[in-house]
Amino acid sequence: MFRTTAAITCMAALGVGLWTAPVFANKANDTLRVAWDQQIDNADAYFNTNREGIILARMVWDQLIDRDPETFQYKPALATAWRWVDDLTLEFDLRQGVKFQDGQPFDAEDVVYTLNFVSNPANKVLNTTNVGWIKNAEKIDQYKVRIHLKAPFPAALEYLAGPIPIYPHVYYAKVGPDGMGRHPVGSGPYKVESLEPGKSITLVKNTDYWNDSPKGKPKIGKIVVTFPPEKTTQLAELLSGGLDWIWYVPTDQVKNLEKVKGLTVTSGETMRVGYIYFDAAGRYFDAAGRSGKSPLQDVRVRQAIAHAINRPEFTKTFFASTANVLKGPCFPTQFGCYQGAKQYDYNLAKAKELMKEAGYPDGFSTTLYAFRQPPSWEDALAGYMRQIGIQASIQLLQYPAFRNKNHEGVTPISFGDWGSYSINDASAILGNFFTGSADDFSGDKELQGWVQDADTNSDPKKREELYKKAIDRIMDRMYWLPMNSYAVYYAHTNELNFTPYKDEIPRYYLYSWK
Repeated sequence: MFRTTAAITCMAALGVGLWTAPVFANKANDTLRVAWDQQIDNADAYFNTNREGIILARMVWDQLIDRDPETFQYKPALATAWRWVDDLTLEFDLRQGVKFQDGQPFDAEDVVYTLNFVSNPANKVLNTTNVGWIKNAEKIDQYKVRIHLKAPFPAALEYLAGPIPIYPHVYYAKVGPDGMGRHPVGSGPYKVESLEPGKSITLVKNTDYWNDSPKGKPKIGKIVVTFPPEKTTQLAELLSGGLDWIWYVPTDQVKNLEKVKGLTVTSGETMRVGYIYFDAAGRYFDAAGRSGKSPLQDVRVRQAIAHAINRPEFTKTFFASTANVLKGPCFPTQFGCYQGAKQYDYNLAKAKELMKEAGYPDGFSTTLYAFRQPPSWEDALAGYMRQIGIQASIQLLQYPAFRNKNHEGVTPISFGDWGSYSINDASAILGNFFTGSADDFSGDKELQGWVQDADTNSDPKKREELYKKAIDRIMDRMYWLPMNSYAVYYAHTNELNFTPYKDEIPRYYLYSWK
């Protein structure tokens, strides 16, 4: 499919001429060709944690309930009604007449099997935050189930409307996560026609998709997803007519793309947040068998780095104008995301003073780990740190490798991003990074207790108080430097009806040709 080398050669030879040439879509073949940045290592939604896996899950499977992307209101999906029986029990009436893509009818057995499988620690789903609150699921009758909680969890519906798809129990019991990852089967608006790991995913319209779905009937016949690793490759493919839709367009390419006939460039802020995470617990020293304390265990060093990084400049340089510098370790609309914690302005004099107080007037050497981002981002961050003597080498990895390095405890400084699985509740981010999991580099037991209590408390006011305490601690001790919200530039054929949403989930089943 790729004509990358030829396209880049043309770009070099023709300069802006190629930028102004018309681009044609594959509308005649009813095929939308899109590029995703990160490969999906396992298409089973419970065994991958990248954004692309979340997007795929919305296309292939359905949830019990759906959340409107504009109003954030819950709508019936596989469940037609739901109610809290008590603080630890949710009851759902299930939709009749739904069939999975293998022809099997949907009923309570599918819900019970899916939820009991993914909530069982022995099955080792990758993100336990999403399902760890589930004790078990119980079948009441063929179209009624109850979900029992381990403890009160006010955000339960938010999670059930997000990263918890329901699987066909007969198929999943037979093939397991590996089989589902290679040959996905769901009840969603698109079916996986073919899947070549690391290369492409081809999806075709589910012509038997059930009526009354809040997702609506799919409109485009075929969607071909590829994974060009570099933005230059994606841009070349877009300009040469090999792609119809890309996202996370570099800001320095936007003006050029806006000149291209046949293309539309749009932007919008998302719930994804960028962060710099410090190994305040010294895990990477322990992993390397080194004695003593690492520089990053000194709060003054972490605060110095926070003052040395010019976050407004970084945000303006690399993101769309709708991106915003963050005031806390969460997205502002998320419940419990307190905005009044200690702030760190760009102040080199203060940063150097803190480094001197900590005993590192000349700095030290370390490693900055990152994923997804273009190298220019990491180069900028390393440049900020060099101003206070910190020499940071850069390790830019694919997300699975980045995640594994973090879990192994070998990353002194991590630069990453988190989309909270599009869940509008602080539990979706604080619960992942500050509850003692493998992603928790704070080593702060008291903080972990506050977050765990906030995640499970049924009193909204008490939850807000606990999250405030937690966020104050995170910012005061600078465990985690919030960078900015991610505002995304999208570029696509102007023959496509496309709307971006703040939850960072492209809903291809809503798109149509003009």
